Amino acid sequence: MLRRGITSVVILASGLTLASATQPTSTREMIQRLQHLDSSISGDTSQFFPGKAVAFNESKLAAARSVTARMSVRLPYAQALLNDGRSEEALQQINLLGREIGQSGTSLGPEQIVQILDLKALCELHIGEQQNCLLNHNADSCLFPLQGGGIHQDQTGSRAAIGTLNQILNTSPNPYAAWLLNIAYMTVGKYPEKVPTRWAIPERTFASDYDLPRFPDVAGALGLAVDDLSGGVVMEDFDQDGWLDIMASAWGFHGQLRYFHNNGDGSFTELTEQAGLTGLVGGLNLTHADIDNDGFMDVLVLRGAWLAHEGRFPNSLLRNNGDNTCTDITVTAGMGEGHSTHTATWFDYDGDGWIDVFIGNETLADSGESDPCELCRNNGDGTFTECAALNGVAIVDWVKAVTSGDFNNDGRPDLYVSSLQGDNRLLHNDGPVDPRLPSRGWRFTDVAATAGVTGRAKSFPCWFFDYNNDGWLDLFVTGYSIHNAGDILIDLLSSRGPGEQARLYQNNGDGTFSDVTAAMGIDRILHTMGCNFGDLDNDGWLDFYLGIGDPSLGTIIPNLMFRNNAGQGFQDVTISGGFGQLQKSHAIAFGDLNHDGSQDIYSVVGGAFSGDHYPNQLFANPGNKNHWLKLSLQGVRSNRPGLGARIKVVTQSPSGLREIHRVVSSGGSFGSSALTRQEIGLGQATSIDRVEITWPATGETQVLRDLAIDQHYHVRENAPRAEVITSGSFPWPDHPTKGLHHPH
Repeated sequence: MLRRGITSVVILASGLTLASATQPTSTREMIQRLQHLDSSISGDTSQFFPGKAVAFNESKLAAARSVTARMSVRLPYAQALLNDGRSEEALQQINLLGREIGQSGTSLGPEQIVQILDLKALCELHIGEQQNCLLNHNADSCLFPLQGGGIHQDQTGSRAAIGTLNQILNTSPNPYAAWLLNIAYMTVGKYPEKVPTRWAIPERTFASDYDLPRFPDVAGALGLAVDDLSGGVVMEDFDQDGWLDIMASAWGFHGQLRYFHNNGDGSFTELTEQAGLTGLVGGLNLTHADIDNDGFMDVLVLRGAWLAHEGRFPNSLLRNNGDNTCTDITVTAGMGEGHSTHTATWFDYDGDGWIDVFIGNETLADSGESDPCELCRNNGDGTFTECAALNGVAIVDWVKAVTSGDFNNDGRPDLYVSSLQGDNRLLHNDGPVDPRLPSRGWRFTDVAATAGVTGRAKSFPCWFFDYNNDGWLDLFVTGYSIHNAGDILIDLLSSRGPGEQARLYQNNGDGTFSDVTAAMGIDRILHTMGCNFGDLDNDGWLDFYLGIGDPSLGTIIPNLMFRNNAGQGFQDVTISGGFGQLQKSHAIAFGDLNHDGSQDIYSVVGGAFSGDHYPNQLFANPGNKNHWLKLSLQGVRSNRPGLGARIKVVTQSPSGLREIHRVVSSGGSFGSSALTRQEIGLGQATSIDRVEITWPATGETQVLRDLAIDQHYHVRENAPRAEVITSGSFPWPDHPTKGLHHPH
């Protein structure tokens, strides 16, 4: 069972932690700064923080002097209780409202009746979840379509919800209630045979396009099933012992940042306290880089997203000390100003060998507030200089994701900015304003319109990746706009759902992109929060996993996994691979945690409301028959991990020579995969002809020959040969996750 408290810190009555005297002064100061942030939360954003909305509605209820006045408070009070996880109390309030409506003789219209019944059904479904998926958690819990261990043992909540949802559908038929009804029948093991024919969703609707073996969730067996809210993840070898570790965060003022060390023997040890992280809370996303080129990866904790001007929280820049400890250097590094954000991308925009960072901040339209995006230039001495305005990228927008990549192969990394309220931007890196005086700044030009990648309004995660292996970075961006989960059902049954669809843009190699979303089979509503990409089966083609959802407790829809079919299209393999978690997923990372050659997937699970917590998951790759290559780069003139380096692997295969292209990055915009290890699937390769690495600072290409398949190599920039890295491996637990409930 994961420890919720750490003995070396003082726990305040409010639940916040005081800094430990053993932590560096700068870390203690950040912790103390974080402790006072919740007092600034009020208004609409208070709904995300435990007790605030409940207390507000309780005071209104106490002040009500008539049945009519009390009736007006009952529903928002019930919603606040449900959001806080107090489902049975919420249901009591709805029942009280029903009695008051009867006593007052009030006549309600169909829409009002459905609104009340919708919330009643959610309360009942959530009770079922709490009594089963959390109290009796196992590897099948909440895994769509529910079966085996996912069937509820205590079916009281679900059976009540079935009655309520049938009542809604008899009153006012709608796809949202129909979707939830099918889910409810799954929880009692009666889908599809007992679902009323009119509302039954055919089983074939969810069939996978490709038969992928099951990836079991082994997080609980390894002590990695952190039970908390949405947050970020970094999968990285933090102490350079050859094994990938995990750092995971959770938003909110009690969401502790956690560090799990991979012991290399099939076990992980939580080193949160020893690492000096206790008390560092509230990270909705994490991203990492080696800011000082010492070989140890540092971490940026991002805070305040969705809270508008009330979310002007400080981020945390954590320096990795190389001994499994971290120091918060945010203020001394010059990055202590607070803004509302959860997205950033590391890139060496000026090619000086030091990694810089662009942080996408949030400004809501017509808010009267302004929180421009930040570009922090690495000075090479442990400090950064904010220079967004100087470089023309002080964007003011509701930025939800940013990613970087050299889309036109000119040697300078560019930026893509995803907005939830306007056109997206593709910022071409033009180089220095005056090559003789780089200090005058660099020029970035928005070329999204001419490149054809503005997209529609309301987009969220995005990334650059070379999905078709042609050596040119393509672009993926998901939509983020649905009315409710019913839109997903409409989309599944008719392929014309009313929500915002995803976009896949194929790079044409001439500065423009073509929208190939439909041609690649992903013209769907992919209502995505967390996501990342990797290679599930080592076939050399990049696949991706999407964490689907939004804060609403009614957005009960499965996560989705897509397999890349040799660049010809993407196949939905969600069900066959066992990835269809119905809980909210935020951050996702791919990496070979047990050194067996196949990438595993860690997913941070949980929603925004305090009652919407759930254990994180680790999907263990069962392996495959394809070959692989691992490269750990060491930049010399370029940044140490080679971030932005282009890799081309030329293999000999039964069908002849084949090229596989990769760019060193941490992957998607929500979840951070390892930078210190590039894990490249080689498919049915019989040998490696050569590996070409184009380094970012110099543009020089290093060619390596005599590399073997299924090996891990250390590659130093411009060294004559690569060095073999040897390591053992360990098997995954052979039993399913069980008994994993951790009190939240």
